[in-house]
Amino acid sequence: MKEFHTFGWYAARISPHLPKKAFQPVPSRLFGGFAYLSLTIGCILAVSLLHLHPVWNLLLAVVLGFSFAALGFLGHEILHGTVVRKPWLRDILGAIAFWPLCTGPKLWRKWHNVTHHVHTQDEEMDPDAWPSLERLAKSRLLRWVYKIPFPIRAFFAFSSLSVMFTLHSIKMLIYFFKDFQLKNRSVVLLQFFLPWSTWIGLLFFIGFERWFFAFLLPLLIANFIVMSYISTNHHLNPLVPVNDPLANSLTVTVPKWIDVLHFNFSYHTEHHLFPAMSSKYYPLVKEHIKRMWPDRYHELPMGKALAALWKTPRVYYQQNELIEPRQGHVYGSLGNGLDPENITYRNMEAMPFSSLEEKPIIIKKAVGKENK
Repeated sequence: MKEFHTFGWYAARISPHLPKKAFQPVPSRLFGGFAYLSLTIGCILAVSLLHLHPVWNLLLAVVLGFSFAALGFLGHEILHGTVVRKPWLRDILGAIAFWPLCTGPKLWRKWHNVTHHVHTQDEEMDPDAWPSLERLAKSRLLRWVYKIPFPIRAFFAFSSLSVMFTLHSIKMLIYFFKDFQLKNRSVVLLQFFLPWSTWIGLLFFIGFERWFFAFLLPLLIANFIVMSYISTNHHLNPLVPVNDPLANSLTVTVPKWIDVLHFNFSYHTEHHLFPAMSSKYYPLVKEHIKRMWPDRYHELPMGKALAALWKTPRVYYQQNELIEPRQGHVYGSLGNGLDPENITYRNMEAMPFSSLEEKPIIIKKAVGKENK
């Protein structure tokens, strides 16, 4: 894809075809949230107060993990203002929904709404974008990570999905904290530490064994579910000079019942076109996108998207390709030669990161050679 358009450009062409109610908040989404909240409280009480067999506790932990993730999806929707519009009510409901994932509403809106959505897949500005080869050359940690053989690294990368949302949230707190006004910093810290204090307090109240099933294991499960979506949202797409959702975003497909339970979180391209629209109407937006720009739209079944992530590296080469520096394998990205049905690569000169001094030179030579 050589021509880019902003999300506003697409939205202006789709909006006239959508009903007016699609641009109104949908408070009825809170019924689903109430069901998940009730289920969460009930399962935690059951694990904490009843002497259940570990098998039953394990099953309840799975239900809790699914509920934690679903509440996070609803919290994402609430904090975009698509459920209620009053700021104080939006933040209270968003804080409750994100409580199991221990992410505060002020931090989330700064990190996700204000920064990620405005600068999607911009290497320098998007806090969720993966690095380019040039950034890899400047980071001692990344260079060490990419010395690990690709199959081993892919295994640990997928295993880390079970903790990645939590770790990234902590990183975002540190990264954005200085950007908040002094009067808001105490609120941001309170919104971050208050959920953690309740969960750690629960640990001392019920003991580690029950706490493991009531919170820790569900948190790991929720992390994995949430990050399975987030990892497929953009990480097979190229870095882009223009925030073009049809170039930098991927919609995954899941069974309809999962879409219902996950508040249509799979419709990610649609979300980046209309972030202030309830996800209830994203199937309608999808119909218009596929009718108007079928050659630009990226859509994959969730399983195939995750398999493609497993088989490709996460370092960008010249913005629109992915590179495995250790072996010199270069893969396409979506819209730039990547075929999820048949993932192949072309060979470049391998880049053995043997020392800090030689690496930028090797990269410079490789990029120069490719440009000729």
